[in-house]
Amino acid sequence: MTTAVTAIDHDLTLKGPVGSLDAYIQAVGAIPVLAKEDEQALAHRFREEGDLQAARELVMAHLRFVVHIAKGYQGYGLPLADLIQEGNVGMMKAVKRFDPAFDVRLVSFAVHWIRAEIHEYVLRNWRIVKVATTKAQRKLFFNLRKAKKSLAWLSHAETQAVAADLGVSPKEVTEMERRLSAREAIFDPVPDSRDDDRAFSPAAYLPSPDADPAKLVEKDDWHDDATERMHSAMAELDERSQDILRSRWLTDDKQTLHELADVYGVSAERIRQIEANAIKKLRAAMEA
Repeated sequence: MTTAVTAIDHDLTLKGPVGSLDAYIQAVGAIPVLAKEDEQALAHRFREEGDLQAARELVMAHLRFVVHIAKGYQGYGLPLADLIQEGNVGMMKAVKRFDPAFDVRLVSFAVHWIRAEIHEYVLRNWRIVKVATTKAQRKLFFNLRKAKKSLAWLSHAETQAVAADLGVSPKEVTEMERRLSAREAIFDPVPDSRDDDRAFSPAAYLPSPDADPAKLVEKDDWHDDATERMHSAMAELDERSQDILRSRWLTDDKQTLHELADVYGVSAERIRQIEANAIKKLRAAMEA
């Protein structure tokens, strides 16, 4: 099964410029979600027959869930493409270990593997991200480590010399030296800490393990689909009906029936009738 993970990993490697990431996300979002029966059949083929194509189909059908979970970790300043790639590794490990005999959906099992891989990546890269967040700071970070001759703090003269040599201000050198000398943040709270205000760590900001990615993605997909259908239904209305709905419901400065009646030179009751008829058409389109 290790061969299966390696083969699939080759297909899922994110390469190329940033623009390709948007294309990747769009592409995986278009892959249909598997029905439970199809998922079970593929899982049995892979587990019992070693069918690599079945494993590949299982992974591919769940890439949208990986993207959804990875987006929850963007606050750490790490590239989304890297977060997704780590999540893909977790997805492949989940497929390798998934046993269809337990009669659970793969996504419910895989979410823990996906998060575990992303967690490890975040924790592994947290300190370097906090030490140097810009290109100039990263350059200073690596050069300052080479420039320091000992673990002692630089003297004023040494700070001036390093700053002149690297083309930065003495203040930036001192700030980076302070960062390098700082202790690493702990990622889990101290067990015996009695101060709740201080018992926090980067791990406290990781997504809740109780969140169900399948439900979250389904909710997002439903919202996107509903929004698209509403816009399509709005486009089918005449211009007056569209304007009345927007003026009454879709703007911060909402207008009254009487105000719109003055605009169109009709009665407020007529505006109400046009509004009710337009809403009826939108509702029919949304329920179709």
